[in-house]
Amino acid sequence: QVQVVESGGGLVQAGGSLRLSCAASGRTFTFSSYTMGWFRQAPGKEREFVAAVDRSGGGADYADSVKGRFTISRDSAKNTVYLQMNSLKPEDTAVYYCAAGVVGRGLASYWGQGTQVTVSS
Repeated sequence: QVQVVESGGGLVQAGGSLRLSCAASGRTFTFSSYTMGWFRQAPGKEREFVAAVDRSGGGADYADSVKGRFTISRDSAKNTVYLQMNSLKPEDTAVYYCAAGVVGRGLASYWGQGTQVTVSS
């Protein structure tokens, strides 16, 4: 069984920053074998892709809405992926989900429970 656990959400003012963390583990889970990603779901909206990082950490993909403001990274020694969020906007308010085994911008093998990010205006 694979565990994906997010942390770091909270309340921040517009223009501020937050860093989300996601630890993935499991008896047969090899972190370096999985593309990792972040998705988010705002109230009344469908879940959407935010960012993904490839297995090596050398390549990343971002949604247009966050490009230039968010940075995804991974630390294989800690089995952890991060999402640094800068210049936050009220429209970034959502539950943020970490995922392992991301394929494209919609599918993943394992999902976390989510962490709430609220940006006040």
